[in-house]
Amino acid sequence: MQIKELKLKEAEELKQLLKDVRKGLDDLKFKSNQGQLKNVREMRAAKKDIARVMTALKEKK
Repeated sequence: MQIKELKLKEAEELKQLLKDVRKGLDDLKFKSNQGQLKNVREMRAAKKDIARVMTALKEKK
């Protein structure tokens, strides 16, 4: 997810995307706790995506 792409989206789209990414992170955490997660880097990427979306939302306000 590129910050340039996020800046072009509307605030409502960003809010929905934030919900989706957070839900995905919760799923990854659940899999990690069960020992089913093979690639732990996915969690790091999801956290960074959340930060990017939140930054883009703050810039919209």
